[in-house]
Amino acid sequence: MSDHTATLRWQRRPGEPFVDNRYHRRHDWAFDGGAVVAGSSSPQSVPLPHSDPAAVDPEEAFVAALSSCHLLWFLHLAAKSGYVVDDYADAAAGTMARNAAGRIAITAVTLRPAVRFSGPRRPSAAEHEALHHEAHEQCYIANSVACEVRCQPTLVD
Repeated sequence: MSDHTATLRWQRRPGEPFVDNRYHRRHDWAFDGGAVVAGSSSPQSVPLPHSDPAAVDPEEAFVAALSSCHLLWFLHLAAKSGYVVDDYADAAAGTMARNAAGRIAITAVTLRPAVRFSGPRRPSAAEHEALHHEAHEQCYIANSVACEVRCQPTLVD
């Protein structure tokens, strides 16, 4: 269908140790559209100063990718259904734990989208839930992962 690229770049700082595992994890993610994002290991995985807490770690990016894909499908489906979305905010969270194979993994992601609509035609609570269910079914990222992805939407007045 299509290819999507990201280029990562990391360089050891001059004089920085390496084989003793005391090197920085900060790196850049460059995307095909031109955006560059600072990446790093999570300070929960690799202690400071070797991690950059201001950078995006892979686990956060994974959760954000699921949330973003869900958002984009939701907006498409809402517009197609004739609903006007004014605001959409998601406090998504991922849970790291041991998976069935005993490995540390993101075992669940919970999306918590809060959506506000306007206009003469607004979805009922059931229609709102159905839009989120269909967005989850269509989401490319959710269809690509092994962990459970939960959605707990809120309809905002």
